[in-house]
Formats: sequence, C-alpha cells, structure tokens
Amino acid sequence: MYHYTEIGLQNVWLANGYHVRKTSYGKSVSFEDAKGLHLAIGRALARKSYLTGAEFRFLRKELDLSQHRVADLLGTAEQTVALWEKRGKIPKTADRMFRAIYLETVDGNVKLKDLIERIADLDRKTDEKMIFEDTAQGWLPAAA
Repeated sequence: MYHYTEIGLQNVWLANGYHVRKTSYGKSVSFEDAKGLHLAIGRALARKSYLTGAEFRFLRKELDLSQHRVADLLGTAEQTVALWEKRGKIPKTADRMFRAIYLETVDGNVKLKDLIERIADLDRKTDEKMIFEDTAQGWLPAAA
C-alpha cells in the first residue's frame, strides 16, 4: 500500500498502480494513469456528504481554477475560498454547488458550468450604465 499524500490529501492510499524505485537521490515513485487516478479520486470526493478544505482544494485544482475564479462562480470573495480551504468550514450550499460543478465538468456536460459562468458575468455587470430609448415599439434598451 502506498500513502498518496502528494495531492494534499491525507486519507488516500493506493493498493496498486504505482512503482517505487531507488535512485541516487533517494526513493522515486511513479504512477500508472495519474490522470485516471485523479479523476477517480475527484469523483469519490464529489459524491461524499461534505468536503474538507483539502478536498475542496483538490477538486478546484483538478478543474484548473484559481481561488478567484471559484469565488466568482460561487458568488463569494476570493479570501473566503482561501479560508474554506484552510479551515475546512465550507457552507453547505457552496459545497454542494461546487461538487455539482466538478461532476458536470468531468463528465463532459458543461451546461451547469456555463450557466454559473453566465450568472457570475451578470453579477459583474450590475453597476453598468443602462441606457434606454423610446422607440415605436415602446421603451427598449439602447443598442450598444
């Protein structure tokens, strides 16, 4: 058994699929299908009842998202995401939403992710100036 701590999780052990070699610099470990292994770990984590901070960080990194981007997607501050990852106290709604985003993304269905990104984009536009025109059809937003 190999204790796979390289990914920042303390509870992952590998029964097989790894090779330990001695080198002139010490022990070296290689893994078969690391991408598939990370996908299996991510899916198992996303199906848990709740995520720890380290597990949240693992899923975020697997999606190649910054804390800032996750904050935009979940409607919170970047510092809040950093605290979740450090302290592990993730609100239930954010936890569930992020697990759903992860599963939808890795399963090839990016509709939920696209929806969240559009919502985040709309939030950024709340302070934009809105210009309307009185037209033959009534008041309408002015063309940009």
